[in-house]
Amino acid sequence: MLSVAAGLWLLLAGAFLVLLLLHLSSALPAGLFQDMIRYGKTKSGVRNCHLPKRWFSHFYFVSVVWNGFLLLLLGRMLFFRVPLPTRLQAVLSTLNEATTYQNMGDELSAFLVLELLWLHSVRRLMECLFLSVFSPGVIHFVQYCFGLGYYIIIGLTILSQVSLDAWTMSLPDLLEQARWHQVLGILIYIWASCHQFKCHVILASLRKSESGEVVNLDHSVPYGDWFESVSCPHYFAELVIYVGMSVTFGGWNLTWWLVVMYVLFNQALAAVLCHEFYQKNFVSYPKHRKALIPFVF
Repeated sequence: MLSVAAGLWLLLAGAFLVLLLLHLSSALPAGLFQDMIRYGKTKSGVRNCHLPKRWFSHFYFVSVVWNGFLLLLLGRMLFFRVPLPTRLQAVLSTLNEATTYQNMGDELSAFLVLELLWLHSVRRLMECLFLSVFSPGVIHFVQYCFGLGYYIIIGLTILSQVSLDAWTMSLPDLLEQARWHQVLGILIYIWASCHQFKCHVILASLRKSESGEVVNLDHSVPYGDWFESVSCPHYFAELVIYVGMSVTFGGWNLTWWLVVMYVLFNQALAAVLCHEFYQKNFVSYPKHRKALIPFVF
């Protein structure tokens, strides 16, 4: 049986897959549904329930604080043998209830994945605050709340993959869990993170002068790095980052693969909307570019 956490990510992945298929088939109703899936440049019109897109930084601030707190608790448990708080244990037990497929006992991988998630959130927060140049675009209030909740649930999902009895293990036992797949996963994560950063630099440069001063808030066609192959390489890099985390887990963690599946369909929907925006507004837009995955989609 699937755990509660796995079932949640399967449900979310399925929901975004349905939205993606409905949009591609032009069967997605106009009005509320379209308003709920679009944001930034792909959204037209502003209503009372819309918030500034620059509030994306709030997502990463919440993640840095919350997942940093979870990372601290997990570190205390694994390296100083301090059990998790009772209430948190109850939440994690609920998320991992009815699990029969998990290979529990890979606490070091879970610690590394949670640390990678936290570092990712720190980088994205810094980019939002000091690099990105946001247009007057907006996001729906529901999207905003969903984004905040996402970074809370994702940290709990990682922590739920750790045995609650792990605080009794010794440090040598923990270090014995070091494997080659953790190194490979981290390398994939670093590679994708570097490309995502490059893509964000390219996007920001479209609105800045050579001296770094913001000169416009218009949308332009980006070129360079992975933009030569896809319209949204920063979304593709996000997907690869999560795949890297799955490799860090060893490739056996079904719950995390369901998270990857959710990220795939979520980013695919956003990428298709952006791709259509570029094609509609720029006549000379490169025809060979795909939306999300190079040469595929």
